[in-house]
Amino acid sequence: MAGFALTAEQRASFDDDGFVVVPRIIPPATAVRLRARFEPMFRGEFETGLQPDEWNWREGRDPPDLTRQVCNGWKADRIIAATVLSAEIGAACAALSGWPGARLAQDNLLWKPPGGKSLGFHQDASYIDWVVPPEMTSCWIALDDTARDSGTVCYARGSHRWGLSPMPTTFHAPDDPLAALNEAAARAGQAVDLVPVEVPAGGGAFHHGRTWHGSLVEAAGIGRRSLVIHCFSSEACFHDRNVGAIYGRYKRVGETAMDETYFPILWTGSGHRSSFIEGYLARGWGGA
Repeated sequence: MAGFALTAEQRASFDDDGFVVVPRIIPPATAVRLRARFEPMFRGEFETGLQPDEWNWREGRDPPDLTRQVCNGWKADRIIAATVLSAEIGAACAALSGWPGARLAQDNLLWKPPGGKSLGFHQDASYIDWVVPPEMTSCWIALDDTARDSGTVCYARGSHRWGLSPMPTTFHAPDDPLAALNEAAARAGQAVDLVPVEVPAGGGAFHHGRTWHGSLVEAAGIGRRSLVIHCFSSEACFHDRNVGAIYGRYKRVGETAMDETYFPILWTGSGHRSSFIEGYLARGWGGA
């Protein structure tokens, strides 16, 4: 990952559009290594011995045409963690957001099978009312070449300026994946301008937490895999009253500070980075 950085033009595009497409974020060889971890992960084979925080698709239980998702695969596999815990990606998210640094919120491993159904359009920030400040910037990385008809992620240009909407009621395979987006556009008096991210494996995009995005049906018959790294500000903490249904389990009683073990700091302008990261990547969760 060494050497990755955003240009001034790319930062300006992010400010204007709510996202910026980047042709190369990780080397193609890294994308190949990450792809190889998907089948074991979704079979329940976890290299570190820990299950991820969310594991939303199981073979034999769930329909084969649903998009498969794991959240916080970095805790289960160090090859995945090496990209998720990247200082360069953290620095880019911080720079785009005007933060002093970036803290990992969570990752997503997404695997849309050939002919896979849509994911509902949504704003990431609508899911994080349990964080102060409730801000998120994300890096979406394609692990396969993407195209308009392969179910790639699509962004609604400029939609980060439309205000914050409630969480959509259905995320996986909704009847109308654009319903919530179209309602938000109507409230804002705006037209929807959808931009599909078409990049080679290793490319991707950064997006604002309020930018509407989702994906349509995979019509190409080839499927695609992606890795998403969601970041908070390095200064983020838990809300003192709002409860995160899943990640609230990491809140210490009577405190709002986020433990770096679970929400590691990837990069700060002052040079701080969570001290356990390098040892974890070398030895695993137990540190043995």
